[in-house]
Amino acid sequence: MSKATARHILVKSEEECESLKQKIEDGTDFEEVAKEHSTCPSGRNGGDLGEFGPGQMVKEFDEVVFSGDLDTVHGPVKTQFGYHLLEITSRED
Repeated sequence: MSKATARHILVKSEEECESLKQKIEDGTDFEEVAKEHSTCPSGRNGGDLGEFGPGQMVKEFDEVVFSGDLDTVHGPVKTQFGYHLLEITSRED
């Protein structure tokens, strides 16, 4: 069974999500941005979501995490919770 590890940043607006993505692309550490801006409790851990399999996260997450490039910041990804930046840190098929 497939499994992956990822981290994310959750914010309320697409504009804020885009702005934070630019900061990370300009060299700011993903973990630090997550700790400072993410509204998800995982933000305290730098956005780390641990290991999970398909179907354990919302559909929009699965689509990115199980098909996107590793070590790349993906997003904004809109879900029922808000807007996410996702970074896939590992994946096994």
